[in-house]
Amino acid sequence: MRKAYLVVLMAVALDAVGVGLIMPVLPGLLREVGHVDDIGWIFGAFLSVYAAMQVLFSPLLGALSDRYGRRPVLLVSLAGSAADYLFMAFAPSLPLLFAGRLIAGITGASMAVASAYMADISSEDRRARGFGHLNAAFGIGFIAGPVLGGLLGDVWLRAPFLAAAVLNGINLALAFFLLPEPERTRGTGETPSFNPLAPLRWALTFPALLSLLGAFAVLALVGEVGGTIWVLYMQDKFAWDLFTVGISLALFGLFHAGAQGFVAGPIAERWGEKAALVTAILADSAAYLSIALAWQGWMAFALLPLFCLGGIGAPALQSLLTSRIGADHQGRLQGVLTSMTSLVSVFGPFVIATLYFRTRTVFPGTVWIAGAALYVLCLPLLFGARRAEPRQEAAK
Repeated sequence: MRKAYLVVLMAVALDAVGVGLIMPVLPGLLREVGHVDDIGWIFGAFLSVYAAMQVLFSPLLGALSDRYGRRPVLLVSLAGSAADYLFMAFAPSLPLLFAGRLIAGITGASMAVASAYMADISSEDRRARGFGHLNAAFGIGFIAGPVLGGLLGDVWLRAPFLAAAVLNGINLALAFFLLPEPERTRGTGETPSFNPLAPLRWALTFPALLSLLGAFAVLALVGEVGGTIWVLYMQDKFAWDLFTVGISLALFGLFHAGAQGFVAGPIAERWGEKAALVTAILADSAAYLSIALAWQGWMAFALLPLFCLGGIGAPALQSLLTSRIGADHQGRLQGVLTSMTSLVSVFGPFVIATLYFRTRTVFPGTVWIAGAALYVLCLPLLFGARRAEPRQEAAK
C-alpha cells in the first residue's frame, strides 16, 4: 500500500494547488464577467457558496465511499472537478460562473474520501502520522497554488482555471492507474441518505464521539483566528508592508506543513494521541498569548515555530476519532469532520473579524486571548473522552 499512500498524498496536494490557483485572479475575473467595479458581496458570495457545498456534500461523498468504495467515488469526483474547472474557464456570465463554483464545491468535497482512504491503509498506531502527512500535503499545495495562479493570471485571466482542470486531470489519471481499492471498504457501508443532516445525526448517536467532536469544533474555530486577522493585526500593530506579510504567511505555511508532516506522527506514536493533542493546545495557547502581548514585529517571526507546533493537534484528534468507529463507516465519519471544518470556515471568520474590529482600538490582542481561552473548553471534553468506550462499531 506504499504506492497508494503516495498517490493519495499527491492527489490531495494537486487538489489544493487547483483550489489555490484561482484565488489571485478571482477579483479581476468577477469584475470582468460581472461588468462591475464593486465586487464586495459578489466575492464573498462566490467564496461562501463553495464552502456551503463542502458542508452539505462532504458527508454524502464519504458515506457513498463506504457503500460503493473509495476509488470509484474519488474518480467521479476528480473527473467532475476537471470538467467543472474547464467549464468555468470559459463561462461567459456571472450566473454560469456561480453555477460552476457550486459544482466545484460539490466535486471538491473529496478530502473526506481521501481521509477515509488514509484511515483504511494506515495501521491504527500510525494514523496520526498519516493524517499529518495528508494535511501537510494539502498545506503545501495551497501555498504553491496562489503563486502559480498569480503567474498564470498575468498571462491570461482565465489561465489558472485551465491549469486547475489539467491538474485535476492528472489527479484522475494517477488515481485511475495507480490507486487500488482497499479491500476492507468495498461495499461494506449502507446506502447513504441524501439528507445532509443525516450523517451528523448518525455521529451524535455515539457517546464515544460526542466529546471528541466538540473538541474538534473548538480546534477548528481557534484555527480560524490566525487566518482571519493575521494580515490585519500585523499591519495595524506593526505597520508591516505587503511583502513582509507575504513572507510571514509563506513561512507559516511551511512551518505548519512541516509540523504536521514530521512532528505529529512521531509524538502521537511515542506518547499517544491525547498527549500530542495536549502538547498542541499548550503550544498554540502560548503562541496566541505571546502574540497578543508582543510589542515588536520580529517577535511574530520568532513565534512561528510555536504557532505551527499547534498544528499537530488536528491529526492527533482525527486519529483519536477514527479509532472510535469501524472501517465500514470511516467515510461517513471523515465526511462529518470535513463538513464541520467547512461550516466553521463559513461562520468563524465573521465572528472573529467582528470581535477584532470592535476591540482593536482598545486592545488589538483581545481576539488572540479569546482564542487561547477557547482551548479551556477542550479539557473537559478530553476528560469526557476517557470515559467513553474505546471503540464503537456503527450499527446503523
